[in-house]
Amino acid sequence: MPTSLELQVKILPASPGVYQYFDKDDVIIYVGKAKNLKKRVSSYFTKNHENGKTRILVRKIVRIEHVVVDTETDALLLENNLIKKYKPRYNVLLKDDKSYPWICIKKERFPRVFSTRRVVKDGSEYFGPYTNMKTVHALLGLIKELYPLRTCNYDLSQEKIDSGKYKVCLEYHLGNCKGPCEGYQHEDGYLEDIRAIRNIIKGNFKESLERLQNIMLDFASEMKFEEAQKIKDKLASLQNYQAKSTIVNPSINNVDVFSIISDETHGYANFFKVMNGSIVQSYTTEIKKKLDETDKELLELFVVETRNRFNSLSREVYVPFKVDLGEHIKVTVPKLGDKKRIVELSERNAKYYRQEQFKQIKIVDPDRHVKRIMAQMQKDLRLHVEPRHIECFDNSNIQGTHPVAACVVFKDGKPSKKEYRHYNIKTVEGPDDFASMEEVVYRRYKRLLEEEQSLPQLIVIDGGKGQLSSALKSLDVLGLRGKIAIIGIAKRLEEIYYPGDSVPLYLDKKSESLKIIQYLRNEAHRFGITFHRNKRSKSAIQSELEQIPDIGKQTITNLLRKFKSAKRVKEATLDELKEIVGFSRAQKIYQYYQKEKE
Repeated sequence: MPTSLELQVKILPASPGVYQYFDKDDVIIYVGKAKNLKKRVSSYFTKNHENGKTRILVRKIVRIEHVVVDTETDALLLENNLIKKYKPRYNVLLKDDKSYPWICIKKERFPRVFSTRRVVKDGSEYFGPYTNMKTVHALLGLIKELYPLRTCNYDLSQEKIDSGKYKVCLEYHLGNCKGPCEGYQHEDGYLEDIRAIRNIIKGNFKESLERLQNIMLDFASEMKFEEAQKIKDKLASLQNYQAKSTIVNPSINNVDVFSIISDETHGYANFFKVMNGSIVQSYTTEIKKKLDETDKELLELFVVETRNRFNSLSREVYVPFKVDLGEHIKVTVPKLGDKKRIVELSERNAKYYRQEQFKQIKIVDPDRHVKRIMAQMQKDLRLHVEPRHIECFDNSNIQGTHPVAACVVFKDGKPSKKEYRHYNIKTVEGPDDFASMEEVVYRRYKRLLEEEQSLPQLIVIDGGKGQLSSALKSLDVLGLRGKIAIIGIAKRLEEIYYPGDSVPLYLDKKSESLKIIQYLRNEAHRFGITFHRNKRSKSAIQSELEQIPDIGKQTITNLLRKFKSAKRVKEATLDELKEIVGFSRAQKIYQYYQKEKE
């Protein structure tokens, strides 16, 4: 660390705040927050960073600036604002919200309610932004059905209404508006409807349900059954809308729910806004990692940015693990019940979003898809390099006969079938899987070394500790131990064994890394079994022809080369046989099968 930087770090206070790193061009390249500025900034220069981008960032730092704040909350907000303003190269930058729709209750006499993508600071109320226009249409459709409102943009001042300037339009005659422009609807009643609409948008259905229920009962008591039926239909529409969005216990009110799942390169975060047990807002996004950020760091960033974006005033958030959001927000990590279920639902949404992204990437950008999988396998299997070239070995040895082995090759996570190889076991007598594995691994890599072909980054052995130890002996003899990573996968519980480690690794059953290893193992098994089956079949054919007196191996080979099977040899005429093996042998073969037929 340069002397000037060392001095800047030494004089940093041990207080909460925000730090900014500048490069040689005096451009901000990174902004971060810290509970303890001195401790956090020092860690960049004293740690050995595994992540390459972090090492590059540290090398580029020329100057450090910092801002001391009173609380962690202030640090979170300031960091978020600075990232938005300067867009530093090494900071995670969440997507902008300019194009999201809002629901507006216009500040005017007899307010209109409509959707918009422009927020104008004129005193009007804006709800959102919504991530899905379908939600906006559904809400506005429900509001229109329940409460007839004006859609015109007239200035409905009392003077203009009294002067008779306006006439009711078609909307009035269709029953979609009660005609405030001609004074047919009073402002008090209209504002009562607006208050109910405001509650529905916020997710507070209880008051509207009770109000409609009372109106319906009043009509029914007055024998106005037609009007009562209309209110009943509106009540059913509101209940139906509420039922679609109700997920958990209605006592969960005014809470934000956040979750995140991640892989080597990206995080996938979900947000739910819950009011009276109903999800009234949902938002999921992808966050690209810049410096190998942890899930905790990404979730804290996502929470602050999302609450700011959606203007959330909730005092409580539910999250899957503890995060630091300052003293003004209550952070709850639910352990069971409805609260736990809604966090799990949020996580499920994040996972589905991740799967959808993967499917798109696989089609649109296959290189990125491969790179992501390889990076994930490197991390999951604790490898030094990405396993772009993997080879897997399996022994096939049914009832101790015809021992064979198979080697399958995967390149970039996919089978490379032209490089698959079969092996007849030559040096081992009887069913000895360990010795067979030792022989095959030795033969495979001795040949690759002699031919100067590329070696794999990972070897997978189908079997547990015994087979793995046998394969290691061959690598030792060839001087390849330590140069190629090797693991064994046991069938029973899918345990993954490492050399010299008696405790196996258990990968998540749904992880892509385990699925690729299982695919490798299954391919090796299939390939080996097919070869073994063909060999046994060929052996059975040869043993049948060997029963014929005075017929040697070369004659059998010539017959099979021409007729392909013992059955066709049996069905051949004397003349056909004579053409291949001569008159004397042809007569013996023909007479043997004739006796068999008799």
